[in-house]
Amino acid sequence: MRWKLVAILAAGITVATLTSNGWAAELSAAKIVEKNVAARGGLDAWRKVETMVWSGHMQSAHAQIPNMLFVMQQKRPNKTRFDINALGQKTVRIFDGARGWKVKPNREGGPEITPYSAEEVAFAQAGQVIDGPLIDYVAKGNTVTLEGRDEIRGRKAYRLGVRLPAGESDHVWIDAKTFLDLRYDRLYSSAAGPATVSVFYGDYKTVQGLQIPSLIETANAPGVTPDKLVIENIMPNGPVDERSFVRPGTHERRASMPMGGQGQPPVRRAASSPDPAAGSK
Repeated sequence: MRWKLVAILAAGITVATLTSNGWAAELSAAKIVEKNVAARGGLDAWRKVETMVWSGHMQSAHAQIPNMLFVMQQKRPNKTRFDINALGQKTVRIFDGARGWKVKPNREGGPEITPYSAEEVAFAQAGQVIDGPLIDYVAKGNTVTLEGRDEIRGRKAYRLGVRLPAGESDHVWIDAKTFLDLRYDRLYSSAAGPATVSVFYGDYKTVQGLQIPSLIETANAPGVTPDKLVIENIMPNGPVDERSFVRPGTHERRASMPMGGQGQPPVRRAASSPDPAAGSK
């Protein structure tokens, strides 16, 4: 469930006119979102992004192998695939927009395929992949309100409440200086009841004019060591095979491709929504 949180994104670089206390004066929620969109590269640029492919490594204190390779693929409106390779042991999460599957090795070495639960499907369907809940929020049917001002990891941030069409209420924190996303909180259903996953964004990179974080951390409880995605290769509109999102084991499954590196787009592996994803975003 934790890795599902990852399918969320964001980006940007702008500086606001700040008052002496570090806050921009009298900004409405709409104005903060406007500055966020500009910081991340602009609305027109993000509207042209139909797919997103990331590859890199995942660091987790909660796994037997602390460093694992991953590839994440996303396609509008909310198709995701997230592949993790830990010393040849591969796990996958796939969501085709309506159904999802989790794949892990069984004791015989073959794939064990488990369908998403109803709660996981609902969570994935509400996920707003590629650009998050603020880009084009009116067209997406989202409602955004300014709830307050906080400090996130030493940075002043505006706290925005985001209500999605399905009724889910999320929170996004926007840096008061750069207007880039710092954090995104989403609710999800766990065995113990409703819980919150927090996704933190950092180390933004400029890729094709877009600002995209190359470090994403997810945590689902205070004081818990977060999982980290270190994104080494970012490809807006990267090549994505539609068959990446079909149920594993069907005749439509494409041939395996190696984990992609610089100059070798990973066509095979990819994403899932936030556990989290995000979150993302």
